[in-house]
Amino acid sequence: MTASDPGLRRTLGVGDAVVIGLGSMVGAGIFAALAPAAHAAGSGLLLGLAVAAVVAYCNAMSSARLAALYPASGGTYVYGRERLGEFWGYLAGWSFVVGKTASCAAMALTVGTYVWPEQAHAVAVGAVVALTAVNYGGVQKSAWLTRVIVALVLSVLSCVVVVCLASGEADAGRLDIGASGGADGVLQAAGLLFFAFAGYARIATLGEEVRDPARTIPRAIPLALGIALLVYLCVAVAVLSVLGSGALGATTAPLADAVRAAGAPWLVPVVRVGAAVAALGSLLALILGVSRTTLAMARDRHLPRALASVHPRFQVPHRAELAVGAVVAVLAAAVDVRGAIGFSSFGVLAYYAVANASAWTLSSAPSARVVPAVGLAGCVVLAFSLPRVSVVVGAGVLVVGVVAYAVRRWRQAGAGAGAR
Repeated sequence: MTASDPGLRRTLGVGDAVVIGLGSMVGAGIFAALAPAAHAAGSGLLLGLAVAAVVAYCNAMSSARLAALYPASGGTYVYGRERLGEFWGYLAGWSFVVGKTASCAAMALTVGTYVWPEQAHAVAVGAVVALTAVNYGGVQKSAWLTRVIVALVLSVLSCVVVVCLASGEADAGRLDIGASGGADGVLQAAGLLFFAFAGYARIATLGEEVRDPARTIPRAIPLALGIALLVYLCVAVAVLSVLGSGALGATTAPLADAVRAAGAPWLVPVVRVGAAVAALGSLLALILGVSRTTLAMARDRHLPRALASVHPRFQVPHRAELAVGAVVAVLAAAVDVRGAIGFSSFGVLAYYAVANASAWTLSSAPSARVVPAVGLAGCVVLAFSLPRVSVVVGAGVLVVGVVAYAVRRWRQAGAGAGAR
């Protein structure tokens, strides 16, 4: 930071941070992630959810400890740089920015698909422009809008749970926990469901805008994760009780099909609106997180230095936000990336692997290392349990980042030798 870029304004309290985390976690994933997870795990869907929750808990605790020590924008990019070295911080930041930029475009297209399918790309671009403008006006405006979105989405999900469980179609026998998809299927489902839990990273990446971060962030992250887990569990149980794992794994719109099967077709349009609003919430939180990590990487010159500018009035990383919004808008207008962002899950797990490795260095006490050890092992196992295409593409994206880093260091070394 410099005199012209004094840093971001600390305005977020515990409630604001929790809401921003929930806005990302209780987003469009709950409307779509259950189906592919059920297809992979079969009757082991709830086991997959439990595995994802354990890994997410470990990652959350590691992130909370680190965020309290390093309350700056960038999240794991900063933690990896400070605890493991510049390369590991860079690798975490690269994984996050590239993977989550694709996720932003996917969420924008999800909004377009639900709002106006025939003009999905145009609606997606409009959503990106509108939310970028909201973020540009200050993080408090973003937190206020996220609060409204979370309230609407939780209301819709509550209706789904009540209608399904109260219907005559609900059958507790469909909740029989087994492993018809095998251990590999359970782990793959956990990897897919983990992607939906990963929104608590948004709390950490906003560390420079949180009041009293040493106290606020360690409280906000587990609280947001706990609420999200409770919501996911209730929705999963309700939908399974009506559809069963077989029908759930075969559908493309699990919540809409569940309320229709429960005898409430009138609720289907409400579910569609809820999915669109949830996607907006995820998109808003994603743009916030990506722009803050972009800011941190630009400060260290891993990205163009101009992106490190902080607006003198609104005290937001305005150039980073505009750059992220522009890239996402172009992707949303030109490419349908919804079917090709499996590598985003791989990137998120790589990101948290660095976070857990960083947390491992905080203490030499064996008891303090249990959580980061479990989190690190879980991230590696889940990453390589994802569909093969996701693993190959994700690994390829990481390799591209490593090559870019090596080229930059080689040029810096050459410049230094020339100066001597």
